[in-house]
Amino acid sequence: MTTTRQGDMLYRRTDNDAADLPGGQDGPGRKDGPGGKDGPEGQVAPPGPPAEAAVVVGSFAMGGGQWFPAHQHDHHQLAWARRGVLAVRAVGNTWVLPPSMALWIPAGTRHATGAAGPALFRSLYYLPARCPVGWTAPTVVGVSPLLRELISYLADDTLAAAARERAEAVVLDQLCPVSVATVQAPMPRDPRARRVAEALRADPADGRTLAEWGARVGASGRTLARAFVTDTGMPYGQWRTRVRLQAAMPLLAAGGTVAAVAARVGYASPSAFVAAFRRAVGVPPGAYFAPLEA
Repeated sequence: MTTTRQGDMLYRRTDNDAADLPGGQDGPGRKDGPGGKDGPEGQVAPPGPPAEAAVVVGSFAMGGGQWFPAHQHDHHQLAWARRGVLAVRAVGNTWVLPPSMALWIPAGTRHATGAAGPALFRSLYYLPARCPVGWTAPTVVGVSPLLRELISYLADDTLAAAARERAEAVVLDQLCPVSVATVQAPMPRDPRARRVAEALRADPADGRTLAEWGARVGASGRTLARAFVTDTGMPYGQWRTRVRLQAAMPLLAAGGTVAAVAARVGYASPSAFVAAFRRAVGVPPGAYFAPLEA
């Protein structure tokens, strides 16, 4: 087993994990960490807690575009960015979370975390045996001003046992799910449709029709349409909408205006973009990225 420390996080990886990395034991997941495009891979454990703690807070900074590749751990995790925007990939979904939202990740769930821009992550780790939360799938929760301050409070390892126990109980009371949907856009397996998908991920504003794409990749528009439905479970138009929304989220989180972001990802008007966002996510962009109250 290999153990390394990045910021306040302790990463433990078995030899099997290392062997699975590109390049063997010195693959990119091992070398780069938060300072590079890739991060540690394998089993992740929170920093050593005080003996009486049921909740531990891990904290680390990341630059834009940096990711910790897929890993899992034995603790439940509440993943949250105090500053910046957190992205999490798990169970086929991608969540883009401003500081007003966090993601509950059940123990044993394989996931990857990254930053859309410079960010400070604060994650809470819960001992399953001492945690009454029974969610078995990743769940988005709202981060109230009280929860935000409690997370910082519990980061103090010198906190007295009685004070810690009281704060941990209030944290659990503050975990309230919010009704937002993930924006899924799975990649097609068909190599011709995949070329189209990769081009649209690189430039979501590209407005070419399937027939025009077909001329480029060597397939008819009908063939491509069937491939998108078969491989992604949705029509091409719906898939393209989701890719555009995925591209828009980091731009909105970074402070871009709805009008500017809508144009950048291929919408003719801000109102059309807002309508598509609301249909896919459940709330308009302004509500999703609303800042925390003071």
